[in-house]
This record gives sequence, C-alpha cells and structure tokens, in this order.
Amino acid sequence: MLDITALAGNRVIDPETGLVTASAGLSLETLMRDLLPLGWFVPVTPGTRHVTVGGAIAADIHGKNHHVDGSFGAHLRSISLVTPDGSVRTLGPEGGDDETALFWATVGGMGLTGVIVEATLQATAVETALMRVDTERANNLDAALATMTATDDNYRYTVAWIDLLATGASMGRSVLTRGHHATLADLPERTRSRARRFDPAVRLQAPPWAPSRLLNRLTVRAFNEVWFRKAPVERRDEIQPITAFFHPLDFVGGWNRLYGPAGMVQYQFVVPFGAEDTLRRIVERLSSSGIASFLAVLKRFGPANPGLLSFPQPGWTLALDIPAGVPRLAGMLGDLDVAVADAGGRVYLAKDAVLSRDLLPKMYPRLAEWQAVRARVDPDATMRSDLGRRLGL
Repeated sequence: MLDITALAGNRVIDPETGLVTASAGLSLETLMRDLLPLGWFVPVTPGTRHVTVGGAIAADIHGKNHHVDGSFGAHLRSISLVTPDGSVRTLGPEGGDDETALFWATVGGMGLTGVIVEATLQATAVETALMRVDTERANNLDAALATMTATDDNYRYTVAWIDLLATGASMGRSVLTRGHHATLADLPERTRSRARRFDPAVRLQAPPWAPSRLLNRLTVRAFNEVWFRKAPVERRDEIQPITAFFHPLDFVGGWNRLYGPAGMVQYQFVVPFGAEDTLRRIVERLSSSGIASFLAVLKRFGPANPGLLSFPQPGWTLALDIPAGVPRLAGMLGDLDVAVADAGGRVYLAKDAVLSRDLLPKMYPRLAEWQAVRARVDPDATMRSDLGRRLGL
C-alpha cells in the first residue's frame, strides 16, 4: 500500500485558462477550494470529494456528468509517472507511441503501472459554487429508465437514487436529480457577491460505537420510505450548494461506520444500452433478496475513452453499498457478475471484491493489450496488489 497524500503541496492554476497542474496526493476537496473562487471546478467528481488526484486517475473516476463530459481521464493533458525502474516519465493522451499506450494503461490501471506523482488537467468554467437542480419521482424502474432516456441529454449532471427494497409494482422506484452549474443570472442580486463561496464542512460525525446491525432491512426500509416521500413529485430550478448536490454523504464524517464493525461492500456494474432486461433482473434479484443497500444510484454513461482498463462504457451503471455481513453475499454478487458479463457489461475494479479471474477478459476485452504494456514497463511485477493477485493482473 502506498500513501501519497504527502504529495499534496504543489499546484499551479492558470486563472485565465483553467489549466491545473497538481500533485497526485492533492484531494479534490482542496482543488475545489482553490478553483471555485477563481470561477473553475474540477471536471469530474465522484460521490465523495476526498479522492486524490492520483487515485482519480488510477481508477479513472466518473461522475454524474459522464454522458456529457466523460471520465476523469478525458480531461488530462499529461501525467508524471514513476515507473518500477525508478525513472520519471511524462506521458500524454495523444501520439500513438509507447508513451501514449502507457498513459492509457495508467488511466484506470489501478496503480499497477507505477506511481502517479503529478498531473495536468483542464478544469471546467463556472460562475458560481451553486447548482440549479430539477428533482422528480419515478414510481418504478421502468418509469425511471424512460424519463432518463428521454431527458438526460438536457442536463449536464444526472443521477437517480433507487429504493432497492421496494417490490412489486413499485420495484425500482426512484428519485431523479438532474442539474447544471448555476449562473449569476439564476441568483437573486443580493446573493451574487458570495456566489463562489465554498463551504464543505462536515456537519455531523458518525458515532464510533454504531451497533453492528444499525443498517438492517427494517431501518433502511424506513429511511427509503421517508426519502422517497419527502422528495417532490416534481420541482424545477432549485438552487443547491455544490456540496449538497455532489457529496451529500460527506456531510457525515465517518459515515461508513454506520455499517458497524463488519463494514460494507461496494459493488458497481455497467450494462450496455439494449440490456435493460438484465438491469431489471438484477434489480429484481436485489429487491427480492431484501438486501439493505443504504445507497443505490443509477446513471447513464456516454462514450468510453481509450483507457485499456477504464470502467465506463455506454450504458446503464448501478452502484450499491451493501452491509458486508449479509449471508451468502459473495455468491450472489458472483451470480450478478455472470449476468453482467453475459450482457456485455463489466464491474468497476475500484469497487470489486469478488470478481472471478475467468470473467475479467470477457468484461475488459483490451485486457491482453493492457497486460502487454504492463509487462513492458514492469517485467518483474514490482507493482502488486490484492486485486492484481486475485485477477491475475
């Protein structure tokens, strides 16, 4: 395990162009604090702002804007990589040579090609630190899919929260949240002077003594009912802080402790457009099993980038947080992996705990190409991880 958070001190921001050069240990939160007062924002953010720049590259993170802006790798201009032989190599996304191949093997390569120490990326221009948000409810999964298909292209950012404990006619009922960066013209004139204020403070702390079964079927069902009912049937143009829209869980420090000592398993997959039946069967399987997933979010992915092991591909992606103590959980997730692979989809390696080695080439058809690059840059397999050992990377 390598902790690179000490590589967090250096960043250079061009306030005119939004071009950023940052050390790999810098968190996206720190970058946001620097960028937003200047009228810029990170090009991609996941559901937490505590990801580092290096981690964002190694996992090629995605956000609610993938259908418009792609994943993190799409916004990189260059990276500095310390390869296992000790040399420092500056790599870019274009050129078609060995250096470019190593760049796209590193983006999404789960840290197995070397250590990322610095990156240059293009930020997104914004006028405020606020979002203009539309919210609506969908009474079941089919309604959510239909609404997202018809309207997602009207929004830069979209996501649907899904109630995975709802069954029958309500299976997959959802709260859809879509939005854009708010402009100054969207705000009352009296608030415009502080429109770029960014306040990502933690509001609550999860107790360190949370009981092992705090998040169970009954408590999560009650939460889901309240969450769905409190959401408006339809609300337009609500102004929200960036933190509330992108990182609601970060308001609670140590929120993962709510799962108790056993912890949780994260699981995320994507299936291509046209494989909606597979998505329905998986949601039905999860709903009928009674698994208390406190967080389940559905998004639409746009075109993939050239990353050899990058996760996003055009289609539907569902991400779950599941209590780790669920009986026979690994077997069920293994069954879901097979269904995903058979549909032409894949699981997210950054959240994987159970994928079998034989399914990996089916999910990632450029695996052999990635392995060839890795063998060239690290012939002695100096860079290793538990994930790499299990999957034969």
